[in-house]
Amino acid sequence: MAMCPICNAFRELEMNCSTCNAQLEDMGKVSDYLDPYGHYNDVDTVKMGDGYMHTIEEQTCPHLMYCKNCDRNEVTFIQEV
Repeated sequence: MAMCPICNAFRELEMNCSTCNAQLEDMGKVSDYLDPYGHYNDVDTVKMGDGYMHTIEEQTCPHLMYCKNCDRNEVTFIQEV
C-alpha cells in the first residue's frame, strides 16, 4: 500500500507560488475539505470521491497549497511511496 510522504511526515513540502514566488503553505489533503468524516475511510475510497480521476492509478495525493502573500490556492500532486 502506497503512502503519502507528506501526510505521514516523512518529509516536508516546500513550494513557491507560481504567481508571486512566495513560499506556499501546505493546507493538507484536498479530500479533508470535501468530507469532514473522510479521514475515517480508507485512502482508496476517499480518492474515488476527490474529483481527480488519476490519483488512484498514479498513486498521488492531492494537497492544497495556499499563498498568504497573494491569497492564491494551488493543488499539487505528491507521489506516494
